[in-house]
Amino acid sequence: MTLQKTTVSHTNALPTLPYYLYTDPRILELEKEKIFSKAWNYVGHTSQVAKPGDYFTCEAAGEPIIVVRDQDGTLRAFYNVCPHRATKLEKEAAGHKKILQCSYHGWTFQLNGQLHKAPNFKESDDFCSGTHCLKSVRVETQASLIFVNLDENAAPLAETYADFFEDIGQFGFLGKLKKHEVKQRIIKCNWKAFIDNFLECDHCPIAHPSFVATLDMSKYNIINGPYCNIQGSSVKQSRSDYDDAEVKEGRFYWIWPNVMYTVYPGPGNLSAIQMFPVDHETTLGVYTVFLEGDEPTEKQKELLAFTDQVRKEDVEIVELEQIGFKSRAFSQGICSPTEHGVYHFAQLVREALDL
Repeated sequence: MTLQKTTVSHTNALPTLPYYLYTDPRILELEKEKIFSKAWNYVGHTSQVAKPGDYFTCEAAGEPIIVVRDQDGTLRAFYNVCPHRATKLEKEAAGHKKILQCSYHGWTFQLNGQLHKAPNFKESDDFCSGTHCLKSVRVETQASLIFVNLDENAAPLAETYADFFEDIGQFGFLGKLKKHEVKQRIIKCNWKAFIDNFLECDHCPIAHPSFVATLDMSKYNIINGPYCNIQGSSVKQSRSDYDDAEVKEGRFYWIWPNVMYTVYPGPGNLSAIQMFPVDHETTLGVYTVFLEGDEPTEKQKELLAFTDQVRKEDVEIVELEQIGFKSRAFSQGICSPTEHGVYHFAQLVREALDL
């Protein structure tokens, strides 16, 4: 997909979400049920489960999940919970196993989720089937990215985010990338504030000097898909230091509800940015960087320093915004015509919460 000039759907100011949606703890409980438990949740990259027996653990909508490549090569996901007494099954973040074993009473499970052995129970075919196996979770992959969904009735992944996968699929290096580093940061803001900030670049000339010094902002464009947002621009012609770069543009993606991906100019790269609500005014930001190779090159180190600086600038902005949300001065803001991505996200939130 080529980023073309967006036809702005409104020319006047339109309302943001009411600020109480960023400060009321009751709203977050509603969001967990109506948004996160029904959405496709990004959990990892196929390089993390490249071989049969590879697994990693994660969370989706607050639920513990284990993703594993079984012996026949099928990718599977399960609730990371033992059916015996509800203990978290696998404690490690990632690894390689032929059999999954609960550390509490020693129940073991095959990589396809079937119960293998249950000590102190008589073995029978009936006992080793059905409800005594690991409970599966929907898992799908596109563009080397892995997603899970707790909603058995949700539309397929490729259908939900068709525009996103069509666009990001242009980067042929995605399948060659490996997880390089993961950084976490507690951000003092509601999770939606960070999404709002990502969905517009009106703030970029003020907040991100290195960003606007690299990309041609006169060509910067933002388009909205049904459940995604795609934006970016090419590198400035004056930046001859990028003449030989594998990537000569910046491409930035958001997919509903809380995941962002960035592809920056330079060597092949992808960063996944996840915003997990801790409470109504605190968010855990998880930044996962995927690069080619095992050890970072000098160019890759320069890229990492560049992206770290942009992220720090964004965190400072949204934390200041959260302070204002709690003020009695205003109860709602406005979106300019170029902030149509923010308004698009607001409409999706309103629809999901029946507001």
